[in-house]
Amino acid sequence: MRPIFRTRLFRVAIAVLAVGAILPGFASGYVLGLLTVAFYTAVFAMSWDLLFGFAGEVNFGPTFLIGLGAYTAGILDARFSPGISIWVCVLAGAAMAVVGGVLLALPALRLRGPYFGLTTLVAVLMLQNFVVVFAGLTGGEIGLAVPDVISISATTNYWLAFGFMTLSGAILFGLSRSPIGLILQASGQDAVQAGALGFNVAKHKLAAFIVSAFFSGFAGALMVFYMGTLSVGTFVNLSVGVQIIIAAVIGGRRTVIGAAIGAIFLIGMGELLRPLGEMATLIVSLLALLVILFFPDGFLGMVRGGTRE
Repeated sequence: MRPIFRTRLFRVAIAVLAVGAILPGFASGYVLGLLTVAFYTAVFAMSWDLLFGFAGEVNFGPTFLIGLGAYTAGILDARFSPGISIWVCVLAGAAMAVVGGVLLALPALRLRGPYFGLTTLVAVLMLQNFVVVFAGLTGGEIGLAVPDVISISATTNYWLAFGFMTLSGAILFGLSRSPIGLILQASGQDAVQAGALGFNVAKHKLAAFIVSAFFSGFAGALMVFYMGTLSVGTFVNLSVGVQIIIAAVIGGRRTVIGAAIGAIFLIGMGELLRPLGEMATLIVSLLALLVILFFPDGFLGMVRGGTRE
C-alpha cells in the first residue's frame, strides 16, 4: 500500500477541501446554507461507511443514532434553556448517541446476516414512536422549536460545518487505514477466519459502532442548532437514512471520503432540480441507481479506474 499522501484518494480529498475553503469568498448565503446541511449529511454518511464499508455490518438505521443526538441536544435546550449552554447540549447529544449505540450494538452484534440490519431498522421505528408518544417533551409530529442557535451568520455556520466535516473525515479516514481498520475489513469479509487468527471481532465491531455513534450524534446535535428546529422528518425519518446510505454507496464504499462526496452531490442535485417538483426525487434516484449498477465502486472508483489504493 502506497503512503496515503501519494494516493489519488488523498489528492481528491485535498481538491475538495480546497474548493470548500475558497467558496465563502464568493458564494451567496443561500449556497453556503445549502452546503452547511450537506456537510453535516456528509458526516452522517462517513460514519455509516465506517460501520458498513469496513466492518461489513448493514446498518439500516443510521437515523437512530442521529436522532438520539439531535433530540437530546434539542430537548435540553428547549426545556432547560437558558440554564444549559449550547455546547453542553451538543456534548450530551453525542454522549446519548454513544450510549444508545452501545445498548443497540451489544445484542445486535450477536446476530448474523440481515438480522443485524433489521434490528437497527426496528430501533429507528421505536425512536419514532417514542417521539410521538412523548409529544409533550419532544414536540411530537409537529416538531420542537429550539430557542438557541450557534450563529445567525451563514459564513460562521458554514465554517463550523466545514471544519467539523474535515476533522471527522480525517479521524475516520485515519482510523480506517489503521490496524483497527484493517481488522474491521478482515472481519467484514470473513468474521470466522478473522476470529481464527486471534482477532476479537466483536470488540472491534463494537468500537466501530461507538465511533460511528459519536460522530453521528455530534453532527445531529450541531445540525439542530443550525436549523433551529427539531422534527422526525428531518432527523429520524427512514427516507433520511436511505439518503445517507445512498450517499455513502455512490460516493465510494470503504473510502470514507467518497461518502462525503456522495452526500454533497445528493444534496446539491436535489436542490438544483427542485423546480421540477416530484420529478427531482425521481431523477436523483435514477442517477444514484445508474451509478450503483454500472460503477459499484462509486464516484471514487471512477477516479481510481476501479483499482484499490
